[in-house]
Amino acid sequence: MKTKIFYISTLLATTLTFGSCKNPKTETLAHNATLVETTIEKPTSENKIQVAILLDTSNSMDGLIEQAKSRLWNIVNTLTTLKYQGKSPEIEIGLYEYGNDGLSAEGNYIRQVAPLTTDLDLISEKLFALRTNGGEEYCGAVIQDAVTKLSWKDGNKNMKLVYIAGNEPFNQGNINYKEAIKNALKNDIYVNTIFCGDKQEGIRTFWQDGAITGNGKYFNIDSNQRVQYINTPYDDQITQYNQKINETYVSYGRKGTEKKMNQATQDANAESVSKANYVERSVSKSKQVYKNDSWDLVDKVSEDEKALDNLKKEELPAELKDKSKAEIKTYIAQKSAQREKIQKEISVLAKKRQEYIDTEMKKQKTQDDLGNAIASSIIELGKNKGYSVEK
Repeated sequence: MKTKIFYISTLLATTLTFGSCKNPKTETLAHNATLVETTIEKPTSENKIQVAILLDTSNSMDGLIEQAKSRLWNIVNTLTTLKYQGKSPEIEIGLYEYGNDGLSAEGNYIRQVAPLTTDLDLISEKLFALRTNGGEEYCGAVIQDAVTKLSWKDGNKNMKLVYIAGNEPFNQGNINYKEAIKNALKNDIYVNTIFCGDKQEGIRTFWQDGAITGNGKYFNIDSNQRVQYINTPYDDQITQYNQKINETYVSYGRKGTEKKMNQATQDANAESVSKANYVERSVSKSKQVYKNDSWDLVDKVSEDEKALDNLKKEELPAELKDKSKAEIKTYIAQKSAQREKIQKEISVLAKKRQEYIDTEMKKQKTQDDLGNAIASSIIELGKNKGYSVEK
């Protein structure tokens, strides 16, 4: 479903893409200048972009984990720029660790940390909980596990990507990486490799061959380099809106309160990395891919208008337990309207922020880090798959 919104602004000259609202309406915000049409679109489950990130958590990979924490929300925001035949795909991210002595030797020292999921706070939570610890790095084994055990969606219009990052020879272990990757390709899953070290060493130790075999991209990065950020004049205002958007979430169900608390925890985790990372997360929360219908009543009602009719009193938060169904519906509608307004404000600022960053990036050398490797290849692979890019 699409809703057309018109913004007047001297600074906007292109179409902006946001998430969806439930009921079509037209709204005018006065700023003084050119009229700009904005399409608000809800992601469709008809097609998906699924990304599995496989991280080496052996002793030498602390820097890699830090880069992943620093770039998660930037990767999410990059994914939201892709459209398929004009539609926003649903986005799922999965997470694996491998090469950690704390994992089972019989299981090839690999662990599925999180399944392919739309629950982005879960991915953040699990990512921040990762710890490094020695180990044997078996790339073939972790790729095979991700290919066979994650819930990949069939269909040519879906884009399915594996990113594996590490620093030991790619051919270790008793599972042949070529066979594992060929099985991935049979399921239209492209495998991309990120070697943490010298480019030529990565080539010699088969990381490039893994990408070639998987129809993916090969990168090398300095995993010990700290991610460089560009602060912008829009960051403070975006973070203020993020604090307001949190107030629109209404928890329900057995895990509702816990999940809402985790949302605040992941805000704090993002901020602990850097202010810019916190802003990136705030931007992600303005998009419809950041959805929490499993615990938030606003998102739940957006997905299912009759959701409140089937909700038990004990599943409601304290502030709604003594209200009638009509009062609850009004309350949720108000929260939904508040969130939608805040999301639009963030989205306008986010576009200006990205334009500022793009301008500044032209003045300096692009940093080779995990996030940039994934983000740049997502765009290129997406175009090859028939996706368009709308920033």
